[in-house]
Amino acid sequence: MKIVTWNCNGAFRKKFERIAELNADIYIIQECENPLESKHEEYQKWAANYIWKGDSKNKGLAVFAKSEIVIKELNWPNHYEDHTVKHFLPCEINGQFNLLAVWTHRNNSPNFGYIGQFWKYLQINRKKMKNILMFGDFNSNSKWDQWDRWWNHSDVVNELEKIGIISLYHMIKGEQQGNETIPTLYFQRKLERPFHIDYVFSSAEYIEKLLDLEVGVAEHWLDISDHMPIIAEFNEELSSN
Repeated sequence: MKIVTWNCNGAFRKKFERIAELNADIYIIQECENPLESKHEEYQKWAANYIWKGDSKNKGLAVFAKSEIVIKELNWPNHYEDHTVKHFLPCEINGQFNLLAVWTHRNNSPNFGYIGQFWKYLQINRKKMKNILMFGDFNSNSKWDQWDRWWNHSDVVNELEKIGIISLYHMIKGEQQGNETIPTLYFQRKLERPFHIDYVFSSAEYIEKLLDLEVGVAEHWLDISDHMPIIAEFNEELSSN
């Protein structure tokens, strides 16, 4: 089973063929158009099996899968106290495991932007996060922790570890949070501005099944996006339905 997460940096209708070369079973794509409202026939044809959500038809979060895979959206709450967080797309894959697609936002929050959005989502849905894989653009790194916050990137990572969910990049590369050697973002597509802000997290069931995890290289992707895809392969067969 191969799963890819990629922030396409918009205009996915012009880029989907490039990511499709990876021949993944499932793609988690941030900043993509809603296929239902797109006039691009080839994009619509490729996106025959998907779930999409967003504030604008031109820019949202989607899970795309091969035709034989059943994607069922899960009705997990996204309202914490007086605030609705975004964008999180939980779904069940073939009845085999849960998948959480992530694209965190500032979301007009003066205090809980980006990783704060995920921290709130975690408080609401912690008990549901079992037999799960999380893929996405978290827009966060431990380098940006602030001393007076209890919901820093490092705090979130620690909370996830307490329920048995870890970052697969850091496990397979043997690196510490905040000391990543492979960027997932080149801000404004500049090689001199590298950051690591995209992640794959897994519960115990899929930690043991991980075969490989790679981050795309700038030479192949920077012409169409500031983000590099993360490609994860697991020793798991997706049963036909």
